[in-house]
Amino acid sequence: MARVFNFSAGPAMLPESILKKAAEEMTDYKNTGMSVMEMSHRSKPYEEIINGAEKTLREIMNIPDNYYVLFLQGGASLQFAMVPLNLFRKSKKADYINTGMWSKKAISEAKKYGIVNVAASSEDKKFIEIPQLVPSKFSKDADYFHITTNNTIEGTVFRELPDTGDVPLVADMSSNILSEEIDVRKFGLIYAGAQKNIGSAGVTVVIIRNDLVGNALPITPTMLDYKIHVENKSLYNTPPCYAIYIAKLVFEWIKEHGGLKAMEERNRAKADMLYKVLDESKLFKTVVTDKKYRSIMNVPFILPSEELDAKFLDEAKKVGLVAMKGHRSVGGLRASIYNAMPVDGVKKLVEFIKDFESKN
Repeated sequence: MARVFNFSAGPAMLPESILKKAAEEMTDYKNTGMSVMEMSHRSKPYEEIINGAEKTLREIMNIPDNYYVLFLQGGASLQFAMVPLNLFRKSKKADYINTGMWSKKAISEAKKYGIVNVAASSEDKKFIEIPQLVPSKFSKDADYFHITTNNTIEGTVFRELPDTGDVPLVADMSSNILSEEIDVRKFGLIYAGAQKNIGSAGVTVVIIRNDLVGNALPITPTMLDYKIHVENKSLYNTPPCYAIYIAKLVFEWIKEHGGLKAMEERNRAKADMLYKVLDESKLFKTVVTDKKYRSIMNVPFILPSEELDAKFLDEAKKVGLVAMKGHRSVGGLRASIYNAMPVDGVKKLVEFIKDFESKN
């Protein structure tokens, strides 16, 4: 069967060249006579893999020396607990911005360990925009300030970061990390699950400023203490070895294809193309109507009925356009167009949308 264009929100498609390289090295990685899946995480070949992954990620994101890079497990969902457990250092208060289902989960988890001030929320508007941030509602003595930079389900994105002063800004970047250039120095901590723009599911990347490490709450389990993972260079226990190997290949692919600047230019072009056809349509409607809040990674859209939704998905699948069913919590349709989605994939989707509308 021919390769399809996979618009899944995650796990998402990977560049075909990476899949081919991984296949070539599957049974014999660099003349070791074994797969990466089989080798010890303490071995020299694997040490080169994990160190190479960190080195290339630092390079493409321009991560300063006073930040640690960790390769952990548990996805963003585990970070919902690790962040408060490690950063509730003084006041045991934190500010959160509620912009969707994942930020709600992060808020719920943080409340188990300290005081959470929801400084702004767009829940009353069904999360179709980023709420207006009013600094007077920020907690001056907060231990940290948490945002979800890109909302995978709702299709919104922060285009302006809050000015939090001396309060560390913490960001869940699971669905837009590596999609555009960012200034890491503006954040105290960044975390991201891998299965969208980093690689295969199983590894979680954490980028944390060194002054935020070493103050975990006494109740923090050893495995959830960032300091433990820093001291052991992400090898306190057996890491998700193969997922880190795939991440390394993805980081190298990004570097070879022009870095984050080139990724951003291509991603914006893809998103503009898709939003244009949806905005011009009389049948399809975008969920996020205000352009300044629109994600360039996740594009939710709707049709007038569930019957048309089902017909669209069925006919799209027949021509190799798959995984566009909206999240179960909101329904509708969604096209996720991460780094690995080629321009040709979006062009094919645009033409299919036009053809579907002409017949319905």
